[in-house]
Parts: sequence; C-alpha cells; structure tokens
Amino acid sequence: MAEEVDVIVVGMGPGGEDAAGRLAAAGLAVVGVESRLVGGECPYFACVPTKMMVRGSDLLAEGRRVNGMAGTAQVTPDWSPVAARIRDEATDDWDDKAAVDRFTSKGGRFVRGRGRVTGPNEVTVGDQVFRARRGIVLNPGTDPVAPPIEGLAGTPFWTNREIVKVTEIPESLLVLGGGVVGAEMAQVFARFGAKVTVVEVADRILAVEEPESSALIAKTFERDGIAIRTGAKVSRVSHDGKAFTLHLEDGELSGERLLVAAGRRTDLKALGIGAAGLDESARTIEVDGNLRAGPGIWAIGDVTGKGAFTHMSMYQADIVVRDILDEEGSPANYRAVPRVTFTDPEIGSVGLTEAQAREQELPIRIGTTRLQDSTRGFIHKVDNEGFIKLIEHADWGTLVGATVAGPMGGEILGALAVAVHAEVPVKELREMIYAYPTFHRAIQSALADLG
Repeated sequence: MAEEVDVIVVGMGPGGEDAAGRLAAAGLAVVGVESRLVGGECPYFACVPTKMMVRGSDLLAEGRRVNGMAGTAQVTPDWSPVAARIRDEATDDWDDKAAVDRFTSKGGRFVRGRGRVTGPNEVTVGDQVFRARRGIVLNPGTDPVAPPIEGLAGTPFWTNREIVKVTEIPESLLVLGGGVVGAEMAQVFARFGAKVTVVEVADRILAVEEPESSALIAKTFERDGIAIRTGAKVSRVSHDGKAFTLHLEDGELSGERLLVAAGRRTDLKALGIGAAGLDESARTIEVDGNLRAGPGIWAIGDVTGKGAFTHMSMYQADIVVRDILDEEGSPANYRAVPRVTFTDPEIGSVGLTEAQAREQELPIRIGTTRLQDSTRGFIHKVDNEGFIKLIEHADWGTLVGATVAGPMGGEILGALAVAVHAEVPVKELREMIYAYPTFHRAIQSALADLG
C-alpha cells in the first residue's frame, strides 16, 4: 500500500535539498530520498573540498611570489592542514547528519535509499512505496565516468570522490582528462610537490573554453612543471601494484597515481523514469521552462543537461518550488550561465564563446584587452597575465558572452554576467564609471576594442 505525501524529492543534492527543505517549510508533506550524502557532490566531493585544495595551492604560489617583491621566502608544502580542513570543516568526515537534521527540522521526512520511479507520481525506496499528490522532483546527480579503456576497470584509479580524501601527496600523478576537474587538480598536486602529467584526447586542455584561456593555462602549467599531452589517445592502462602506466600510440607514461577526470553521467534507466512516460535511453531529461518533464514530474540539476553546476541546480530548484507552490515567477533563462575554472589564474566565463556565437551565425564583434596592460596589472606585476574577451551581438548592441582569465577572474566576471543576463546595452556599459585601479576597470578597455 503506497503512502501518500505531497511531494517526493529523489536525490538530495544542492538543488534537491533546497527544494525539499523549502517545500517542507511551506507546510507540504515532503519525502526526501537520498542513497548517499544529503547535499550531493558539492559539499563532500567537489565544490567545497576541492576549492579548499585550490586555496592551499594558491597560498603556496603567493608565498613563492614574495621573492623579489616584498622580501624573501622559502615555502615548504604541507598537505596535512588541507586534508584536515576537508575532513573536519568541509565534510564532517563525510557525515551528512547536519544536512539531514536541517531538512527534518523544517518538517521534511528523510528516507535513506535509492529511489526509483515505479509509476505516475509513485516512487519506491526499498520496500517503501510513496505516492505524490502534487508531484515528484528528480535531482539524481551524476557519477564519474570511466572511459572504456582496456585494463582501466578494476585498477585503483581516483575520481573526484577519492582525490578529496587523499592524506598524502603522491610522488607522481597522471591525470586523464584536461577539463575543469583535471586542470584544477593537476595544478594543486603539482604545487604540493607531485610530478604531474595531463593527458587529453582533444587538441587543447579546457577545450570548452576560449582558445586563449587554454593557451594561458598551458603556459602557467609549464611554469608549474606540469606536462601536457594533448591529442593523446590511451589504448591501454596497466597497474603493477605500485604504479600506473598509460599506453599511448607514441609511447608510455607512468605515475604512482591516476586521476580519471573524463566526465560524468546519469543512469536514467536505474532511475526508472520510463514508468512515468519519460525516455530512459536519453542522456538527459528534457524539461520545459518551469523544469517540468511531464505531468506531475520535475527535474533539476545535472540531469537536465543545462550545466553541471551547483548554481544551476539551485537556480532550477527555485523555479520548481515556485511552480509547485503556484507562485509567480519567470521561466528558466539560460542566456547568462556563469562558470569558473579555479585554476591560477582563474577562468571565468558567461554566455557564449566566440566559437559558439559563430556556430549560431550571429553577427558579432569581439573586444579584448590584456590584464597585464592595466594599471592594476602593472601594480600586481608577478603572474599578472590574463585577458578580458567580450562578444557583442552587432545588431542588438548587447553582450552575448564574455571571458575573464587572470587573477580573480571569477570575481571580475560578476559584472559581465549581469550585463549579459540583463542585456545591458554596450553603450550603457561604456558610460559607466569603473573604479581605479582595479582589474575590472579593464572591462572599459575591452569595450573600447569592440570598435
């Protein structure tokens, strides 16, 4: 016999937890279902712990920049404070009790287990069956993907879930994948003393970003002693109990540890969405502007294919909550989705890249400036390289994309994200007053370069 509730939230990642908590606080009978940790990847295996790792890495780099600028310094890396922060401050030793209590204190009911859609408005968790009067919210998240390379399966390789639990830095690290996770972790481990090699099948690292961003990070990696192998296809992986070997077409690479950062995916079949009339064979769940996937069913987060970001999941959760509570609000708008790669220098981007704009055959103008040519760049001096790149729709007179690569690139991006989202006319941006001497004042120079 199914137990009736108002809403069932399957997957308590950032968006699912937020939606479930807010709906419960609004007085609805809400069941939150999660088989792993409430809060999802972000607080335990991704955003928060990895940025603590990045923070440690950045502090080491800043310490080394003292020489010739403000005195002399000899920096000795120590991973133990980083590992302790992740264990004690970020993850509570990978315990989600605080998150569960936060949800239940709002009136929600938490069920630990794997939720599966078993019919319209019905979810089964183990031997418990729940039926939703208002609907189901799906926030299943994603799992790391291990590419089908001979010999890889069964070896003790790391994904993002294992690497955040590291207590000692290996002598050497192979990174399979030069995307965001691979790039961030490569730099962290190199700066803490590991010999790092990044292996990427594409012709450049950070391939979804502007080519100028890839070039800047590649140059920085060279200074950090990180080897990069692009256009590299791994035919086989072997592990002898002490080290990994990647077999390439033109040779072999060996390292004590291997990080596989080759993407993520969701198993929609295991989620059982076919029972609700949805396509289990798809890579993502198709949703409308209110995140509705069908009658009485919503989807949020990575599974929607709109961007695998915590801020995306939270944004979508807000829309779903309003829709379920029949509150007014705008439908989803993905015109200005920001993203930040927390390498040093940071890569912050919003909207379209130049390549994406040209693929859409938009009439565009490009404006760029180098951060090192700004007054703040002159003051900053050491490791001041970077750029701002603006993409203007020539007919509309508004920005459709922007990239800020350089010191604090993700923070400078904020002003440009507002401009893209609100469709602020370039004319208005040119007439703004930009504080001096700041990095963000370089936006003015990039605007001037638009012509």
